[in-house]
Parts: sequence; structure tokens; C-alpha cells
Amino acid sequence: MNVDGVFVGEPSVLGHRRDRPVLSAITKARVTAPELALTELNLDGDRQADLTVHGGVDKAVYVYPAEHYPAWAAEGFDAEPGGFGENVSLTGVTEDDVRIGDVWAWGDALVQISQPRQPCFKLAMKTGRKDVTPLMIDSGRCGWYLRVLRPGTVPTAGPVELAERADGPTITEVYLVSFANYGQLPEDKVEAALDLADRVLATPALSASYRDGVQSTVDRWRARRAG
Repeated sequence: MNVDGVFVGEPSVLGHRRDRPVLSAITKARVTAPELALTELNLDGDRQADLTVHGGVDKAVYVYPAEHYPAWAAEGFDAEPGGFGENVSLTGVTEDDVRIGDVWAWGDALVQISQPRQPCFKLAMKTGRKDVTPLMIDSGRCGWYLRVLRPGTVPTAGPVELAERADGPTITEVYLVSFANYGQLPEDKVEAALDLADRVLATPALSASYRDGVQSTVDRWRARRAG
């Protein structure tokens, strides 16, 4: 794994919704210094506008695989590193390769994968494309968040080392469970999907807020099946 770029930003007016200004820190600038500080909540110079849904200890850093930029560009997006609100553009792994609970050594900090990204309306405002949300969901090109286990100084380029491999589900598997349309699955696939959902829900390192969303979806579907 290799860090290709680190990006930070402060909240600013992204646009207007229902004639009211929308504050967001999704617009980020590349860090030109060779290293910067990482706390339990943020990279130095980075903040979130709405702490009810963004940021916090489970979403301190947003990582995005650089391998996805060509696919977005082919779909007509301005797919520059940092353009999806990511803090870190990373090569070498995608959602298929990383697991909830994996621990990485980044500089002298330790970070842990906590959950996938769930796109919101601000990404559509940032890109100017309403279809970006369904495209991210359908493609699984979502990226993931890190919690900080040990704050420290992190480099803005260079390798990130796997310190501890978890046995939890991959980001791809968690995303499948989160957005599966259980009602459209063949009957012989439903139980397998629910078994995977149970595995996701039993993963201790998954952020509590994301687990709650998955639990709600699974509970609704099980209730429907029970009649």
C-alpha cells in the first residue's frame, strides 16, 4: 500500500439547498508538507461541518483507492485525487482487499478500518452529478474510514504497512449487506445474504452507527419474511 496524496479542508459553503447555504468540508486541498499530525479526530488542517453525520473517532480519516479514478473518468467525472472528499489517495488495495478491523502502521500512528463510506447529497453537489450516489453504491467504489488507535505524525507520501490482519468481512462484503435489495434476491440467495449480514453485525471493529443501519435493514427484511 502506498499513499499517493493527503488532502485536508475546512468547512465552507458548498452550495445552496432550499435557499439555505450548505456547509461542507468535502472540498479539500493537497498537503504539500512531507508530514503532518494525526489526532484521534482529524488530520491537522481538516475538519467536518456536520458532526452529527461526519467525523468523530470512527471516521477520522477517509481513504480512497486511486485505482478507481480511471473508472470515474470514463463515466465523465472530474476524477482528480482528493475530488471525492478523501483525505488519503491510496494505491495497492481496493474494497475487495481490506477488512473491517485491519490495523495499519502509517508513520508512527496506528489506524484501523472502521466502516465503508455512505455517499450523501453533498457528494452530488460537489461533483455536479446527481447520479454519483447510485453509481458509487452500484459499483462499490466507496472507499473506507479509519479510526485512530495511536495518534502520531504521518507522511503525505510513501508506504503504509499492514500491522494486524483482521478476520472480519471485507469492505465490499459490508457494502453488499448494506445496500442489498433482499426482496429481489433469488430465494436460494437470501439465507446466504442474511448469514453474511449476521457476520457483519458480529464484527466488533465495525463502527456502532454503521452497525445500527445494517441491523435496521436486516430486521426489516426478516420481519417481512416472517409475515
